[in-house]
Amino acid sequence: MAGGAGRTRRTGDLGFRLGTGAFALVLVLIVCAIGFELTRQSMLSIEKFGLNFWRTEVWDPVAGQFGALPFIWGTLYSSILALALATPIALGIAVFISELCPNFLRQPLVFLTELLAAIPSIVYGLWGIFVLVPFVRALESGMPQALRSLPIFSGPPLGVGMLAAGLILAVMVIPFTSSVAREVLKSVPGAQREGAYALGATRFEAIRAALFYARTGIIGAIMLGFGRALGETMAVTMVIGNNPRISASLFAPQYTMAAVLANEFTEADTELYLNALIEIGLVLFIITLIVNSMSRVLIWSMARGASTAPVVEPVQPPTVEEAA
Repeated sequence: MAGGAGRTRRTGDLGFRLGTGAFALVLVLIVCAIGFELTRQSMLSIEKFGLNFWRTEVWDPVAGQFGALPFIWGTLYSSILALALATPIALGIAVFISELCPNFLRQPLVFLTELLAAIPSIVYGLWGIFVLVPFVRALESGMPQALRSLPIFSGPPLGVGMLAAGLILAVMVIPFTSSVAREVLKSVPGAQREGAYALGATRFEAIRAALFYARTGIIGAIMLGFGRALGETMAVTMVIGNNPRISASLFAPQYTMAAVLANEFTEADTELYLNALIEIGLVLFIITLIVNSMSRVLIWSMARGASTAPVVEPVQPPTVEEAA
């Protein structure tokens, strides 16, 4: 009887494990199916242009010439710019909430940070049109002529352009990066801070030690924000200007991979045009997948290192007998 009950339990456990494993496998199959379908639907463009598709700047649907380099440039430029603007602010928010914030203020700040992450991108885009675009236009108009002559600050005073896109992406990236960085800082063992204080460190030095300990997870949080910026569509489309050309200027209208898909997919009137747009989606899918996978691996390694960190046992003072 006992042996039969044990076999039944083992069979039930095995069935439960296989069932939940099948559900997890569905996610892997979905990702593989997306990659396969994007590759299949873009084969005409891949066969005709090959690697030149990613090296040329010409995007002329009428002539049947397609080069994705301006979109790759615009995607990387806007995402890196957003990351440079958002990272110091996001880390400052994470450090303040996890290390310095009073208890009565911590939960409201956490709620507001999560609320920013939940706002739809179209709302960010509308805010960008009515707030950021006039701000960037006024900034460029008031800039000294000596600075406007530099390539990075040249361009028409339109307001729409790379700087507006970078600013709105930075605002959208901040809540993601700060939330993950806050959780990473919470996973730092208390012994790290206590050891720093025991050695006479100031509060700033103790926080710096915690940041150094959590550096791998923080890098993962930054890369997670980078992946979020790479795939953003509507907000960027509304403020970047949508001009397929490569420029180093912060004020010049440019284009991103996600924006060209949103704008031109319904206008693709030839099979080659449609395949070229799908190939852009394929590369954006691969880049986003790689960036997010790397960030998850870094965060996992940080959490694993924190869970396996040795516990420092306090040193007991010798007894009177031992001292004697």
